Amino acid sequence: MSEIADIEMQGHLIDSQMMTRVLDKIMDMGGEFEIKNFQIGQKKNDTSYVQITVTGEDEAHLDRILLELHALGARLVEMEDVKTGVSPGDMVVPRGFYSTTNHPTYVRYQGSWVEVEHNHMDCQVVLQDGRAICTPIGHIKKGDRVVIGTSGVKVVPPERPRVKTFFGFMSNEVSSERPSGELVRQLAAEIVQTKKAGGKIAVVCGPALVHTGAAPALARLIRDGYVDVLLAGNAVAVHDIERQLFGTSLGMNCQGNAISGGHRNHLYAISEIMASGSIKNAIAEGKLKGGIMYEATQKGIAYILAGSIRDDGPLPEVITDTVKAKDAMDQALRGVDMTIMLGTMLHSIAVGNLLPSYVKTICVDINPSTVTKLMDRGSAQAIGLVTDIGIFLPRLAEEIERLESGAEEKERPC
Repeated sequence: MSEIADIEMQGHLIDSQMMTRVLDKIMDMGGEFEIKNFQIGQKKNDTSYVQITVTGEDEAHLDRILLELHALGARLVEMEDVKTGVSPGDMVVPRGFYSTTNHPTYVRYQGSWVEVEHNHMDCQVVLQDGRAICTPIGHIKKGDRVVIGTSGVKVVPPERPRVKTFFGFMSNEVSSERPSGELVRQLAAEIVQTKKAGGKIAVVCGPALVHTGAAPALARLIRDGYVDVLLAGNAVAVHDIERQLFGTSLGMNCQGNAISGGHRNHLYAISEIMASGSIKNAIAEGKLKGGIMYEATQKGIAYILAGSIRDDGPLPEVITDTVKAKDAMDQALRGVDMTIMLGTMLHSIAVGNLLPSYVKTICVDINPSTVTKLMDRGSAQAIGLVTDIGIFLPRLAEEIERLESGAEEKERPC
């Protein structure tokens, strides 16, 4: 062991387990450490401070350790201004570029800390006119000043909340054995509180929401102002409209029975919207009178329908260029305080990649691997609830309505 570096961390290091994670990471990677200074906060709101000397086998080994520690909020004691390299071409990054996490990030520029704007994971940081801008590789232009290395970069991971909340109470473990009734009540309270505080809520959903009969509950939440952003694919809109026009989804009626020739109904639904020119026009003509897309259009909320290779049609509002769809989703999610993901693996992971770690996120799916994959991709802030959205969402809408009406809570078994 020949190479050493001094790092420091500040925050709620003990109860957020950041100190433990840092020391575990050093040992797991074959490094050594010495705690030089440790000042522990004495009260709940007091922060702690630690200075640690990290030792590696050689410079390359130490750099690998420091890169991992950096993502956990550690920083070099002696911080210089951030280093940059010039992009040699469009969508070409300089070697050694800094790859962003989904945590709030700051870069030291001309002696001051500048917050990285619209930060989310797996992007680059471009310095421009004194600003630090989180930029996906698809938007890197020739001549951009791209941050390289971790020197002069500070990451602030989320800490355990000082006030007990639903998201602070829950852990990000995935389980089907939680008392879902109590969790629904707590989540409903969080949603109501978020909206009363002027917060913004996004819903991400898949077509199972329509097939399981939960679409009326989501339509009601949109109508009542609890949804500000709706992110979905062509299938959600098509089957929602199919249900409104023909009483089926995937050719099945509300009782779950197959209707003769019903497998064609989603194609008829697409045809009807195409004949009108758009969902909005179909509503204006009186053709479409209810459902998720009806309420979203009438309420004027932002909705993004991202296309895929499986799509029939697709509907006029669907963005078939995946790069443009991702950019539209990214724009719509800015300023979101809470995201609720319902019955969709691909859209949940895609949206998770675009969210900062401080956005409250809950993923509800009958398949536990959906939530596991979401968290494995880096969305560690996500809470997983394994249950049927056809049961969960109507119950959630009822709880929100009860809270808003001030009705007394009836005793219910867990």
